[in-house]
Amino acid sequence: MPRVIRSTIVDAPTDRVWDVVRDFNGYARWHPAVQTSTIARREPADEVGCVRRLQLADGAEVEEKLLTLSDLEQSCSYCLLETTVPLFNYVAHLRLLPVTDGDRTFWSWEARFTTRRGEEAEMERLIADGIFLAGFAGARRQLGLGD
Repeated sequence: MPRVIRSTIVDAPTDRVWDVVRDFNGYARWHPAVQTSTIARREPADEVGCVRRLQLADGAEVEEKLLTLSDLEQSCSYCLLETTVPLFNYVAHLRLLPVTDGDRTFWSWEARFTTRRGEEAEMERLIADGIFLAGFAGARRQLGLGD
């Protein structure tokens, strides 16, 4: 099962970064790949089990379910329910940790998934670059930090 892990340091305190990424319905505000986001059945966006429907900038549609959310650990996990992209059994985990030598944040984002044979490298690049690295840059812009 392929696994993609990316991490970064954000020059902002973990509480500020968590305020941006914690909102399961807020990705359209900061992630460049997400055009719109809607939570099904008007459930709260921080309720474990809620489902969000994303319309991506490239026209793809994605439905994801929030599996875990911890304000104490500043982490969350979610899975893909439906997508037009050939990703199966996709589960992602995002976690923030304070950096000890300043008021900065270590951000780790990882995903495991399966895909069609021969498409592993392409899907790994899509997740690494199009989701994780683009998300890091988008969150920095949202925080007023540039790229």
